[in-house]
Amino acid sequence: MSTHPIKNNSVNNKTLNLGLFFLISISVVSISQAIGYWVNSAIPQNSTIELSSLIHFTHVRNHGGVFGMLQGMGWLFVTISIGLLLAVIAYLWLSASIKRHEYVCFAFVVGGGASNILDRFLYGSVIDFIDIQHIPYWNYVFNTADVMIHVGIWPLLFYSFFLDSKQTDLEK
Repeated sequence: MSTHPIKNNSVNNKTLNLGLFFLISISVVSISQAIGYWVNSAIPQNSTIELSSLIHFTHVRNHGGVFGMLQGMGWLFVTISIGLLLAVIAYLWLSASIKRHEYVCFAFVVGGGASNILDRFLYGSVIDFIDIQHIPYWNYVFNTADVMIHVGIWPLLFYSFFLDSKQTDLEK
């Protein structure tokens, strides 16, 4: 009984990539939740700790969505987020031609999204605390999970818009 080496290598790579995806996702959730727990325990709501003139930790709660939209409708964002996270996991699980960097980037997005969902279940809202000062027209407070989502989404977008099209052009 012989097996096809290319197919086995492909299966092994997919298994390794999915393992990496889940490891990063779980790490992001764990780190984000640990920091959120610390903020919730150490900084009273609606109060600020000034780390520097640029960065403050201001403990606020977001009962809505991105940029505080639709306050009081957190359940809507939980529902949408769970659907999106399940769609990403299904895409990674079922697709045969995903590159390792996509698994890594999506892991940060899924981990950050899952952490915000977990905040809503544990605390009834998302714990936000990173408060950047001295940026004109910017008054948003965000959290570690939001940063992780950006860590994943921006390289993924950059690659898909700029590098992937050049690679496709080279393959023609």
